[in-house]
Amino acid sequence: MPIKAQAVRKKTDTKTLSVNFSQIKSMISSLTFAKKVLVGLAILFVFYAISDIVSVDADAHSQAPEVLVNQSQLISIPDIPLMSFAESGLVGSEQLVEKTVVVKKGQTLSGIFTDLGLSQGLLLKIAHFNEDSKKLIKVMPGNALHFTLTPDGDLTQLRYQASVFEELIIHNDMEQLSTELITHDQQIRLVSVQGSISNSLFGAGKAAGLSDNMVMKLANIFSWDIDFVLEIRSGDSFNLIYEKIYKDGEYLTEGKILAASFTNQGTKYEAVFYEHEDGDGSYYAADGRAMKKAFLRAPLNFSYISSSFNPKRLHPVTRRVKAHRGIDYAAPTGTPVFAAGGGRVTEAAYNKYNGNYVFVKHPNGITTKYLHFSKRAVKKGQRVKQGQTIGYVGATGMVTGAHLHYEFIYNGVHRNPRTVSLPKSKPLPSDVMPEFITYSSPLLTRLSDLETDLIAQN
Repeated sequence: MPIKAQAVRKKTDTKTLSVNFSQIKSMISSLTFAKKVLVGLAILFVFYAISDIVSVDADAHSQAPEVLVNQSQLISIPDIPLMSFAESGLVGSEQLVEKTVVVKKGQTLSGIFTDLGLSQGLLLKIAHFNEDSKKLIKVMPGNALHFTLTPDGDLTQLRYQASVFEELIIHNDMEQLSTELITHDQQIRLVSVQGSISNSLFGAGKAAGLSDNMVMKLANIFSWDIDFVLEIRSGDSFNLIYEKIYKDGEYLTEGKILAASFTNQGTKYEAVFYEHEDGDGSYYAADGRAMKKAFLRAPLNFSYISSSFNPKRLHPVTRRVKAHRGIDYAAPTGTPVFAAGGGRVTEAAYNKYNGNYVFVKHPNGITTKYLHFSKRAVKKGQRVKQGQTIGYVGATGMVTGAHLHYEFIYNGVHRNPRTVSLPKSKPLPSDVMPEFITYSSPLLTRLSDLETDLIAQN
């Protein structure tokens, strides 16, 4: 009887093996004993192999739990490393917030911190942290403050343009402060300019390419020697060498005047800006004497003069000839009036003739008087410095219009403030003069060359 053995593969693939034992028995009987042993071993090996195949195939088809994979869950692994998700802001809930505050007039740092929900204690800590952080206290209207905050409103960074070329960065990391002061490079170019006056100083300055601010700087240098309204004449001329400042190759602003000369009614004045180790930078004449003197020629920046020094002047109100022992500067109401020199206020009062008035006593027997103020800015007994505002132009008292009446009295005698000989300033120390001459000579030579060029052009 034939015996069938099956090997199962994937349930659908069946193979049949048929064996006839009568034939096998006849073949074995004819073999020698040794051959019979070999045949028996071969048969056993065949059966062992068949059983092994059946076992392996069965294991391969044992049922396992079916796993379903959603294709949308598959992740494609890139060939190069991914950027940090934290750097991209994709990990964690912390998203930094940037806020910029432009300081308005009347606004304070304290108010700005309060508006942003920042504590006054933090502001105090920043303000006193170090010398760099103190620059934050000097914010002015128009300055911009750039805050970086956490979602919870905590400060992490504050940036402030401390000056034209300095940016202050305040870091607040885990309540630990640190500062960074970034200085931007600046380029300075020297510019030489010359001009001749035909109608006004400002007109001549504009024609020479100067801004009104630079013209005022020029006038301020010589304001102790020249009255720029009363004494300016057609044909007066000026020469100057000044700085133009550039940042990253772009023009930014004007710098200081390094040297200047002004010829007024035939008299030439020269000045050089000089810094030495014993003091701050200032302007000096060619002989080393400071341009700044004990008294200003005029006590205010005025628009025009209504009357000059005249001892037989007809008074505009009484229409009588009365000595007018001073100068009237016509100017808009509210124009600041400066102390012509340092001293002590001896009178600050009002009467029907002088209106609001201030008298200042100076050293060396000199007194200056200022009449017709709309408002006084000092009190009797107060000490004042040269250039300090002591009042404002007005029309109080016996006047026809807004103006300042200014008198200069020396040892009890009225003197013309335009022509009175004022005390000279002290020269630079003798040990500094050689250095000053070495520094100033090339600048003064350049000014002379500019003057020669200007004369040649005219």
